[in-house]
Amino acid sequence: MAEQFRSTEALIDALADVSFDRPPALVSNAHATGLAVARALDAYDVPVIALDRPSDAASGGASDGNDGTRRHDGLAPPSDAVDFAGAVTYPLDDLDGFREDVEAVVDAIGREAVAFGCMDEWALAYARADPEGVRLPFAGIDTLDDVLNKSELYATCESLGVPYPETYRLAETADAATGAPEADATLDEAAEALGFPLVVKPELKRDFEEAFGTNVLEVADREEFADAVSAAREEGIAVMAQKRVDIATGRDHSLASYVPPSGVDDALAVVGNAAVRYPQQFGTSCLVETADEPEIEARALAVLDDAGYHGISEAEFVYDDEREEFLLLDVNTRPWKWIGMPVAAGANLPMAAYAAVTDAEYESTGTEPTRWVYLRDYLALLAGDDAFWDQLSADDWRRLVAGDFEREGNLTTGVYRPSDPGPAAKLFETEFVDRDYYCAC
Repeated sequence: MAEQFRSTEALIDALADVSFDRPPALVSNAHATGLAVARALDAYDVPVIALDRPSDAASGGASDGNDGTRRHDGLAPPSDAVDFAGAVTYPLDDLDGFREDVEAVVDAIGREAVAFGCMDEWALAYARADPEGVRLPFAGIDTLDDVLNKSELYATCESLGVPYPETYRLAETADAATGAPEADATLDEAAEALGFPLVVKPELKRDFEEAFGTNVLEVADREEFADAVSAAREEGIAVMAQKRVDIATGRDHSLASYVPPSGVDDALAVVGNAAVRYPQQFGTSCLVETADEPEIEARALAVLDDAGYHGISEAEFVYDDEREEFLLLDVNTRPWKWIGMPVAAGANLPMAAYAAVTDAEYESTGTEPTRWVYLRDYLALLAGDDAFWDQLSADDWRRLVAGDFEREGNLTTGVYRPSDPGPAAKLFETEFVDRDYYCAC
């Protein structure tokens, strides 16, 4: 494990004293998703360097310790799967500074490295900054922008016949649009067609999240709708109005995949069902299991193929009770919180991506039914929601407590592993002390 989370300068000094026999992986950020990626790569002896902004910088107070350390509350650095961990400039604050820091880290390594961005801002930063000496195991920035742009994504769905929620691109913010499709409704026309409540969603979510603190707004009436659109126009953000889908709880599905540069015919893919979310109606996944849904796989791969995307991705579908079909909501062009599930099932997506840009070899021997649980959220749901019934068996809990789940059964976890106890211990520390935890992902 990384013995400490170092300042940029201290990390560079430490890396200058070691040598690597294969390209290290640069994993950002250094939280739960980064932890899962690090463990997946470490299983094949890939050295991992976790890069993130320090927690003291995120909270407004930046200071190096006398020993060159910085405070970091994330879960990846304490893992035995992480060799080094340290700070780099946060790309949303200063992209040029981020590039310079990463290039200095690579220079200290003395050989090229492979980047894994585990949140949108990090994945896009690696693509936009394109640091010298860094290999990107995913498509370039133009392709990423096309996939992440909701106007482009839904236009692709329309042309391919892939169902998606009823959506109108609003004329009021058309001047800020970057996607090819033109606006197809005014605010009043969209309101009449969709009724209330409805959802206001950005074409590109990064600036919207920064301005509004969320990536989607639900509005109850025309006044709220008009206020949201007006605020988006003032921020220079193109938005669309979307029907509020009557989602069937427990039926959300996603295609977890790695598409190599050769295309979707060679894709490594697993469909996962987010059987339990926390909170249940709108929260993040806390119990995910493999599912046999070939139609979801075919539709997601068709969208990725049309976009020319290669790399790791999660294509998210919800089940619409009214339409009685799965609708494509979003495509995340990066690892995500429960990526450990396909890895445990036999589809090591990070290793497949790493092998594609290095001399390493990886081939899946097939996948098996698997479940993934994020115990922190799952236990909170059990404790706080009287209507929720435990979906784990007595044998599951025995294996979890004994640690036998690492050797037998079909259950894996997001953080807790007795063979790698540091991250779970860190989670206890951040959960019960008077300190804000940066991110669950």
